[in-house]
Amino acid sequence: MSQAAVQVAGSEDLGRRYARRSSANARARAQSHANSAYGGPTSNSLVSEARKYIGTNPTGRGSLWCGAFMDLVLKRTGHAGGGNLASAYARYGTRVGGPQIGAIAVMGRRGGGHVGVVSGVDANGNPIIVSGNHNHTVAEAVYPAGRIHAYMLPGG
Repeated sequence: MSQAAVQVAGSEDLGRRYARRSSANARARAQSHANSAYGGPTSNSLVSEARKYIGTNPTGRGSLWCGAFMDLVLKRTGHAGGGNLASAYARYGTRVGGPQIGAIAVMGRRGGGHVGVVSGVDANGNPIIVSGNHNHTVAEAVYPAGRIHAYMLPGG
C-alpha cells in the first residue's frame, strides 16, 4: 500500500473514532444537567430506540419537537405514529394507572405539552423519561410524578 493510501486509511479510521467519541460526548453533555438520570438496562424496544438519539435532535425541527421525536421512535419500532403534538398522545394506545417501562408519558407545560417514553422510576416514585426537546436535545431525566397527565401503552 502506498504512503498516501496508508495516510487516507488512517484518516478514515481516525474520523470514525472521532465520530464515536463525539456521539459519546454529546450523550454525556445531554445527561450532565441536574435532573438527569438513567432508568437502567431494559429490553423494551421503545426505550432502546429512544436512547439511541440521546444528545441529538433526529427530527431536524428547531422547536416544539418532542411529539415529532415520539412519532419517530414509535414508527421505527413498528408502531403506528402518533403525530407531532404532545397532547395527542393522551389518546394513543391504552391508558395505564402509573409509570411502566415503555409507557408513553404525557405531560403538561406552560404553553403546551411534553411527551416521552418511561425508562424507569426513581426511588421517590418519579418517572425517568427519555424525551426529545429536553433542553433542546434528546435526554433521559427524572420528571415530577405530578406533572404526568397520562401514561399510555402503545398497541401493535
